[in-house]
Amino acid sequence: MTLRLDVLPAAAWAGQVAADLAARLREEPGMRLCLPTGDTPAPVYSRLAVMSQAGTAPFAAAEVVALDEYLELPPGHPARCDVRLRRELLDLLPEPPAAFHRIEADDPDPAAAAARIEATAALGLDLAILGLGMNGHVGLNEPGSFADAPTRVVRMSEASRRAAVERYGANPAPTAGITLGVARLLQAREIWLLVTGERKAPILARALEEPEGPNCPATWLRRHPALRVVVDEPAASALRERA
Repeated sequence: MTLRLDVLPAAAWAGQVAADLAARLREEPGMRLCLPTGDTPAPVYSRLAVMSQAGTAPFAAAEVVALDEYLELPPGHPARCDVRLRRELLDLLPEPPAAFHRIEADDPDPAAAAARIEATAALGLDLAILGLGMNGHVGLNEPGSFADAPTRVVRMSEASRRAAVERYGANPAPTAGITLGVARLLQAREIWLLVTGERKAPILARALEEPEGPNCPATWLRRHPALRVVVDEPAASALRERA
């Protein structure tokens, strides 16, 4: 396995990730970013918004591609991924990105919506930023997903449904979603996997140190030649080898 593992103090983690992403935006203003939502990236986005307002994190020429989206939630629902990404980052920027490619979850044909976001992502992703689910999912590529999993409509696991309700306030609990597939994510020029907190330590160790397999879809990311894993010290506590 060849990857870059950065283990940072918990208090410094979000600030460092934000600073690194801001530096990339300054180097490559027109980059195409795949961005997730969730508890892990939220503090990074908060810092990025402040940096953008100060002129050090330029988003105006960048394109943002959504990683995933719940189905079955009405437009504007606060738990929806597009709403959360706007609330936590995009609407706080002094200038919006050149494009925000959200997943059109309200299309009566979800498969067609999946095909459209796949076509957008297929134009190229310079950087895909991902979180790690407690069951090893990335995006909504739930356990059972293989390395060639396409962008598609998915049935959500019970754990993901529960998180949507308990952590993000989804009501009703979504049973399905649309996600960029593992295969598409592996085509990104670079991947950053962000992981924080002691509760993620066992699944991080599994993702990085146990054999590849569909029971932990994050293991497939190790096939990527430019994978960076950025974790805080509590999340790294179960790893046998640390940076």
